Amino acid sequence: MVDLDGFDHPLAGRYASAEMLALFSARHRYTTWRRLWLALAEAERELGLEIPEEAIAQMRANLEVTAEDLDRVREHERRTRHDVMAHLHAFAERAPAARPYLHLGATSAFVGDNADLVIARDALDLVERRLLAVIGALAAFARRWADEPALGHTHFQPAQPTTVGKRACLWLQDLLLDLERLRFEQGRLRLRGAKGTTGTQATFLELFDGDHERVERLDALVAEKLGFERTFPVTGQTYPRKVDAFLLDALSGLGQSAAKMATDVRLLARLKEVREPMAEGQVGSSAMPYKANPMRSERVCALARWLVVLAQNPAHTAANQWLERTLDDSANRRMSLPEAFLTADAILRILHNLADGLVVFPAMVRRNLEAELPFLASEAILMASVRRGGDRQAVHERLRVHARAAAHRILAEGEANPFLDLVAEDPAVPLDRAELDTLLDPRRFVGRAPAQVRAFLEREVAPVLEAAGELPPARDLEV
Repeated sequence: MVDLDGFDHPLAGRYASAEMLALFSARHRYTTWRRLWLALAEAERELGLEIPEEAIAQMRANLEVTAEDLDRVREHERRTRHDVMAHLHAFAERAPAARPYLHLGATSAFVGDNADLVIARDALDLVERRLLAVIGALAAFARRWADEPALGHTHFQPAQPTTVGKRACLWLQDLLLDLERLRFEQGRLRLRGAKGTTGTQATFLELFDGDHERVERLDALVAEKLGFERTFPVTGQTYPRKVDAFLLDALSGLGQSAAKMATDVRLLARLKEVREPMAEGQVGSSAMPYKANPMRSERVCALARWLVVLAQNPAHTAANQWLERTLDDSANRRMSLPEAFLTADAILRILHNLADGLVVFPAMVRRNLEAELPFLASEAILMASVRRGGDRQAVHERLRVHARAAAHRILAEGEANPFLDLVAEDPAVPLDRAELDTLLDPRRFVGRAPAQVRAFLEREVAPVLEAAGELPPARDLEV
């Protein structure tokens, strides 16, 4: 049901996947809080605190947060003005035997920060799977078009030819670098653990009668129960806010790569060399029925811009934390962290659909290349002329003059490229038209591009995809 009187966030209503939305849902977040409270109580009991088994059992039986629970939380929060206390009261109503032991020795950041880290870890897993799926689709595209010569561009001006597949490998390499960065951040992610109100673990030290070893074991045991190998060795009240900055910087890099690829597709679509997949019944313009706008690529660029800007938020937060902590991070993080992951998720879903269905028009690729190829062949003509006994400097000057004249006729008069005709008629150039034509095979101008594609796919991409196993299929966009 659509709430006609409420704000429908586009990331939730249009772009992000159900899987990513579920990770940042109220149900998942607050169920994770309850899992943390259970892990703390279990660890404290295992290390000698007298917590009844009935308390643990009731907590285990009521981990899943329900809509009714959230109604009760809202009632408690109106009274307490404190979200964690409101959830504690609601959980205690479900597990009354655990009431005296819930949150024992902990501070609000125990559930808030640790839950954020659990969710970030799982969200990174989903982002990685989606990124691998994009890499797989692009690898197949690059392999298929490895040998197809295409006009290269620098400054969006004609340059030495490349191949369609080689260009796709440029996109692939950026995405592989993003994968490497995401895995690096994932690999060093830690839980905050059980650190107390200012990170000194003073309350836990009291609970365990000054036994430092048991306090350290408690910290590690809570992490183990949540699937983490390590905790941050020192914290204030929160985990280091630089972690958020690192994570969103990696997601920003992913957005940058996606925008670069999508921008290239938009340019190539205007050159009529490629086109996005077109859904049956897709409308390009309400006024111009013939339009086939690159809406997927445009959407990727729009979302990527949002993601790059979002990544500035945790950098400012990290720079503005006072001493052991300040609360001006809270409202910002509630928005910036979920939105960054939801945006990255949306970008990758679109990019996967785009890469999987990207259409190449070889005839147009050849036509655009052949229009510029006579100019691009100038150096080959020069070398062949010298081998025939021509004067290099004299032939170079004649080629320059003819290129200038040909460019004028193309631009000012709309003619087809007359460069080869002009060169063939020049007695200073010792080659006839047939000999000139033999120099225009596009394959001689692409260098090692086809070999580079095959080597790159075999050495860099294939091992990554083989290790990834089965990947999710591409899906059409819903809107």
